[in-house]
Amino acid sequence: MVSKTAAEFTVGNITELQELMAVAPSFTVVRNIEELVELAAGGKGSDYQEVRYDLPDGQSYLEAEVLRTKNGIAANYTEVYMRRRDPNCMVIADSFPTDKPTFEDRFGHSFDELRAETFDWLKTQHLGMFYYHAGQPGMGYNAVAVIPANAGFFGLGLALLQGVIDPMELPEDFSPEAVIYTAPPFRHTHFEGKQVVVHNRQPGKYEMFSYNLYPGPSAKKGVYGMLIGQGEEEGWVTAHCSTVRVVTPYDNVITLMHEGASGGGKSEMLQQPHRSPEGSLLLGKNILTGEKRMLDLPRTCDLEPVTDDMALCHPKLQKNDGKLWLEDAEDAWFIRVDHIEDYGTDMVLEKITAKPEKPLLFLNIEAVPGGRAMIWDHKQDAPGVPCPNPRVILPRDIVPGIYSDPVRVDIRSIGLRTPPCTQENPNYGIVGIMHILPPALAWLWRLVAPRGHANPSIIQTKGISSEGVGSYWPFATGKKVKQANLLLEQIVDTPDVKYILTPNQHIGAWKTSFMPQWLSREYLARKGNAEFLPEQLSPSRCSLLGYAMNKMKLERIEIPKWMLKVEYQEEVGKEAYDQGAKILYDFFEKTLAQFQEDSLSPLGQQIIECCLDHGSVTDYESLFKKG
Repeated sequence: MVSKTAAEFTVGNITELQELMAVAPSFTVVRNIEELVELAAGGKGSDYQEVRYDLPDGQSYLEAEVLRTKNGIAANYTEVYMRRRDPNCMVIADSFPTDKPTFEDRFGHSFDELRAETFDWLKTQHLGMFYYHAGQPGMGYNAVAVIPANAGFFGLGLALLQGVIDPMELPEDFSPEAVIYTAPPFRHTHFEGKQVVVHNRQPGKYEMFSYNLYPGPSAKKGVYGMLIGQGEEEGWVTAHCSTVRVVTPYDNVITLMHEGASGGGKSEMLQQPHRSPEGSLLLGKNILTGEKRMLDLPRTCDLEPVTDDMALCHPKLQKNDGKLWLEDAEDAWFIRVDHIEDYGTDMVLEKITAKPEKPLLFLNIEAVPGGRAMIWDHKQDAPGVPCPNPRVILPRDIVPGIYSDPVRVDIRSIGLRTPPCTQENPNYGIVGIMHILPPALAWLWRLVAPRGHANPSIIQTKGISSEGVGSYWPFATGKKVKQANLLLEQIVDTPDVKYILTPNQHIGAWKTSFMPQWLSREYLARKGNAEFLPEQLSPSRCSLLGYAMNKMKLERIEIPKWMLKVEYQEEVGKEAYDQGAKILYDFFEKTLAQFQEDSLSPLGQQIIECCLDHGSVTDYESLFKKG
């Protein structure tokens, strides 16, 4: 902890921060992760802290219980609602262009009064503060976080994700341009217990007010919103993706960028395929007959993870070589571990989280003070009902095989959580193991970015819903059509990138988990940069799915045709397939309507018209070439 006076700290033009430092009962300026661990646990010698706040009605509300463990800090929320992100948490307080709900529209009055109340409350609290870069130096914001001292675990999450800058080692030109203020009790006093994050985008002073302690909407996605907004102003994108360099047994290397809505398989793309106890891979289990299809693939590719969720596609990184270049926007990864139900599911992840080189933050994981938090001990939402969103924040520099330089992307995939589809219950689970998308269709899929089936990451929505442009729209603060144009420009400017669509959870009547994307990755890595021959592909029965594979062979293993073209499954058939296709078309038509504005680029307008006219795959190909 630093013991300088308030006047000696760098605050730029953020006068409110200077006042807080001078007036608050105590103000702890944190230098590193270790000091935040101490703050989270309640100080040296303490292994347990209740994060509790007094409310005006005399109640004392317990938000979370925080434990120091042998491998870090475990924090558990007392409310089930607080254990995942509320997709409706963001509001905009300023008057700059936005398509998001404004504070005044949602609550019926301006933010000014509540902003003043927030600062008045913070002035009465013991506070903590630290400096960090939102993004990377030169590609993002110089920033500060202000937290109640008893909410050290929340600060720890932000610091793991974005880093901490020792105030004694700040660059001479460092001047804060953004600040996060955290005021948890306002969730109860002003927002009926709901998660609310307010963005106030002032020139030279970006303010974000987090009125809850789940890191997802603020420390994680709130910072993401800052970067998206900066890119919107400057003409670049922070992509919502994981990225991995895949090294084959023959030393060929491809770089794969996997995009998609929450629950779309981004973290899983960085994992090895999950094996059965005897070492085989479960391609799928038929939900009607119970039949299992196993694959014997003795050796898989080596993986060099690059990004887990947020990738800077900044102009400084581009080389104008036909490919997209990117770099990780984060220092750590916010990994969901709901699929880790027992020891031995993912030995690499289990080992590095059980005995890490540095402290981790566990959320929604059962633990005891002084014990060891294990990622398969998920907090129970109710007796016998595990929380679907257990998380661990994992510093990227302890991830085995991590690759830290900018990378050139060869293939962009997008993941879709699919429900089962059968003749009795037709649905949109009609996507085969892998589909090849023309660039125009790849753009459309990013515009609609389906949230998909049984999403574990957020408060559940019914049916198929959209996370929107690039799947990062829930975190963006500006204009939807402007983001759509940026994505299209990015695709046009990188003509040598290939695009695929992969499902997870189900293919027709078969439950598959994430095996489709793992097998697609293995296949594409072995194929390298070789083009697909005409006889290898045919237009999908549903044009939105691009091209289907006619045959797929991995080492000596041939994937069944009905896993590539779902209409050939006897449990599905063409009629149920077509009903599923109609669900997709209806979803696309409804979602794309919001982009039909004059400000959308002419090429974008033509692509959307092609979709609304139920154009063929070759129509999409020709449109993009004309554009």
